[in-house]
Amino acid sequence: MRTIALMNQKGGSAKTTTTVNLAAALAAQRKKVLVLDLDPQANASTWLGVSDGGSDMLDVLKGDKRLSDCVRASSTKGVDIVPSSPWLAGAERSLAGEVGAEVGLRKGVEKLPSQWDVLLVDCPPALGLLSVSALTACDEVLVPVETHTLALSGLAHLVSTIERVRERLNPSLRLAGILACRVDTRKRLSQDVIFSLRERFGGSVFEAVVRENVRLAEAPSFQTDIFQYDPKSSGAEDYLAVGRELLSRAKARRKRKQ
Repeated sequence: MRTIALMNQKGGSAKTTTTVNLAAALAAQRKKVLVLDLDPQANASTWLGVSDGGSDMLDVLKGDKRLSDCVRASSTKGVDIVPSSPWLAGAERSLAGEVGAEVGLRKGVEKLPSQWDVLLVDCPPALGLLSVSALTACDEVLVPVETHTLALSGLAHLVSTIERVRERLNPSLRLAGILACRVDTRKRLSQDVIFSLRERFGGSVFEAVVRENVRLAEAPSFQTDIFQYDPKSSGAEDYLAVGRELLSRAKARRKRKQ
């Protein structure tokens, strides 16, 4: 099972939008996907038709509950979810005295049955204990970035955090890629930001981009992914391309290792 944390400490980066619709895109390509909502706002959970996970995830982090017992079916075929809830907002305080608190999630992930092909973790917009737990539990990090100038300012800090977690907690952690989101093709700024990303991070930046699309913004209100809501939209087209590129990058990496 591939384990991928979707992370950006800046809010409004299309992180949850990418988690939900990438999960649906992978499911459309016959992959079985598990979404783990680690954001106390629980937007991914609500979007996928699950209203409240109660204290389940907090109990998992404490080691009091198995992660597999928290899995629920979502509104998207082929996608299951471990829902979040506002209970997670108190995770930092609840786990403050726990030794090795950041490895609790990894232990839960390691004990998951092998029925899923991909695990996508929707992380909170902050580099606290929950995000570090996700980086410790996953092998890859996908970073959605909105194409605004200020969105680039925190990216170097995030990459630095990934490096530190790799050195101290999770040697297998690597950057799966950087995804340009909310791209307004009518504006020069979006193209300039994409150019800057590729100049600085090279091949780590996905060729696929996610264009600004009102249908993507509407879909959560109907608790459905973009492929069910409007399969002919540019949002559906873009996330299908992202899903294909994510899979092709993994295939190319395996070939290089052979």
